[in-house]
Amino acid sequence: MTNIRECWLVDYARTPFSRSRPKQQERDVFGDKRGDELLATLLMKFFDDKLAKKGIKKEDIDDAIVGCAMGVYENWTYGGRLPLFLANFPVTTPAMFVDRQCGSAGSAMHVGIMEIMLGYSKCTLATGVEHMTRIPMQNDWVRPNLNMISKKSEWYRPDYDVVNALNMLQTAQKVYEEETPFFKKEDLDKFGVRSHNLTVKYQEEGWFTGGIWDGEIIPIEGHITGNEEEKIIIDKDQAARKSTLEQVSQLPRLSRPFYLKQNIKGEDIGGRAGYNEREGTKEGVITAGNSSPLNAGATACVMMEAKEAKSRGIEPLARIVSIGWAGVDPSVMGRGPVPASEKALQSAGLKAEDIDFWEINEAFTIVALNCMKYLNIPEEKVNIRGGATAIGHPLGASMIRLPGTLARILKEEKAKYGCANACVGGGQGVAIILENIDA
Repeated sequence: MTNIRECWLVDYARTPFSRSRPKQQERDVFGDKRGDELLATLLMKFFDDKLAKKGIKKEDIDDAIVGCAMGVYENWTYGGRLPLFLANFPVTTPAMFVDRQCGSAGSAMHVGIMEIMLGYSKCTLATGVEHMTRIPMQNDWVRPNLNMISKKSEWYRPDYDVVNALNMLQTAQKVYEEETPFFKKEDLDKFGVRSHNLTVKYQEEGWFTGGIWDGEIIPIEGHITGNEEEKIIIDKDQAARKSTLEQVSQLPRLSRPFYLKQNIKGEDIGGRAGYNEREGTKEGVITAGNSSPLNAGATACVMMEAKEAKSRGIEPLARIVSIGWAGVDPSVMGRGPVPASEKALQSAGLKAEDIDFWEINEAFTIVALNCMKYLNIPEEKVNIRGGATAIGHPLGASMIRLPGTLARILKEEKAKYGCANACVGGGQGVAIILENIDA
């Protein structure tokens, strides 16, 4: 019988996250770089600087896992190998590519964690990358099988709301309506304002580039907005800005109502008339102020078997306690973090109240608020250094940023347990529970 080994997260780093502009590439400060070049630049700087100080070399990596949600066209990785070649890894370093959409980087971590826990690897590298300017979500290289919505097709599947499942704005709108009257649009906007203002506060204090564990952002070269020829060093996330509720509440509404007749409890919520009366509009509630922007960025972390790390005098950023994943109705993918976190908690023998801090991906603020509601999590435990509404959400990269940021928070706050989770397009959720062994 295989003995389960202890797995440590030994370090983490990321690029700044740019503000993507799919139709105006020059306005993205990383617009002139491919996504795999962003990742390769990060990996070279990560190993040459942060990891070199710990005595960790590229040759130590037993397996490298690359996560990306849009692994097409120039994001095609040849089984994870091409980004490693760009970053000058040995040809003997094996790799793979994983796609769990917004949870891709988390699944990359999951694979590396399980390899270590089962004794197949001693040191693994998990990475994530997305460039939503150069390879946007709507592109000519992704073609979903829409025969599922054609009544004339043998592949017609009426039990799946595929049309709305493919529109992330609508999945968030549906969660909001299903929770009526528990949430109001103002709740979504307030959480977005909180996210922006916390992020700006800690940017100004230098928390993301310094402090605990030497920070998490590795500055890299980009260009000024609007001019790809004028190069500058980018050292902070580009989408965060100081905000007020008044400003955010006036932003254009991007989603459309479903006019549900019943909420998730089966209570009558009035359909079209009820919605229009409650909201005072025929428009939806999702705006740029209560959802994540489009971004480009890359993330990376190294995991190591605890026994191996101890023998080399390497201290952990955190111990991996457990992992979780789950599937939900694709038309309400924002519910995914709840069952994924419950699975991770059950595996760890913990309850939600045992978790000191949470990093919940704010693909939409309703996702975080919904998770907080169902797991009874107080706001002061959630995204305390800001969230994806402001920091950004480069799809395939986010689920390394979340546990990486969380691990730094646990160290700084001298707290014991943390849980990072994210919703996933297509109706899934992923989660990772960490422990600060110094607490």
